[in-house]
Amino acid sequence: MEFKDLEIFQIVAEKGTITEAAKELSYVQSNITSRIRKLEAELNTPLFNRHHRGMSLTPEGKKLLTYSKKILLLTDEMKKAVQSNEEPSGKLDIGTVETVIHLPKILSAYIKKYRNVDLSLFTGVTETLEEEVLNYKLDGAFVTESDFHPDLVSHKVFEEELVLISDMRDATLEELQEEPFLCFSKGCGYRARLETWYKNQNVTPQKVLEFGTLETILQSVAVGLGVSFVPRSAVAHMVQNELIQCHTLPEQYSKVTTVFIRRTDTYLTSTMEKFIETIEKNR
Repeated sequence: MEFKDLEIFQIVAEKGTITEAAKELSYVQSNITSRIRKLEAELNTPLFNRHHRGMSLTPEGKKLLTYSKKILLLTDEMKKAVQSNEEPSGKLDIGTVETVIHLPKILSAYIKKYRNVDLSLFTGVTETLEEEVLNYKLDGAFVTESDFHPDLVSHKVFEEELVLISDMRDATLEELQEEPFLCFSKGCGYRARLETWYKNQNVTPQKVLEFGTLETILQSVAVGLGVSFVPRSAVAHMVQNELIQCHTLPEQYSKVTTVFIRRTDTYLTSTMEKFIETIEKNR
């Protein structure tokens, strides 16, 4: 069994068709087909169900996918370990929630110092980013602190205060509870905090509106569409310009810690080691 066969197997499993896998790998389709058949012959079991929509994994194929991911990850780590040098280089895929106010400073300091690193940034909510780090899709992520999976280690970045924001109309907290709740999708740590506050006040939001970006949420609040729950530092400029106003909630809901998470079992390359060092110097 060759490592390349496992790589091809994973791409076919991900894409669901030989055609798409061939495009991804820049191979001819017949080559992909013969490598999959060779792998099935070696293991003496079918790995895919063939149907008119494409290919789906058999139960045995699903088992192999789990093991092949581990094998190829270890192979990649082995290469990094023996080729490691003092100068960070290569790809670094980092995830982040949208409201990490110190992120530009951290990224700028890192990229300027380590120019051989190809750093990519992906945004999402805490729950999704945690899953992507666990599944090796991201090297690490900035998220809201919570009870993480035991396979993750976290590095504290900074603490912030979350505030309820509304437009400039005079309104009490009780009145604001009746306003539509503007938020990110499920899995957002800030949303979970405010939902807990609502629950403890025996309040059910009349309407929940989900948005994809922080900027859209802030502009929607400013024009009176509803209320939201965000870090005070993320809206300081809008408060100063009297576009929105902040309302303080009890500390049990408002104090939040942003952390950087990564898997505990992955080899700590110089690229990642220096990134963590940069976080600690610029937090």
